[in-house]
Amino acid sequence: MPYVNIKITREGATPEQKAELIRGTTQLLVDVLGKNPRTTVVVIDEVDTDNWGIGGETVTVLRQQG
Repeated sequence: MPYVNIKITREGATPEQKAELIRGTTQLLVDVLGKNPRTTVVVIDEVDTDNWGIGGETVTVLRQQG
């Protein structure tokens, strides 16, 4: 039973975009590894940019800096 956790920043990904991520990820596991799509789990976590850091700074700050 594959389990895939996708983490994205919380910036308005639409329900349609999230559904496409789930479908595409599931299909990739079917195509590449021969996994059963009925037992493939895909979870999307949306993280506030204040809670996501790169290089010692939050994404919020990095985006403000340009």
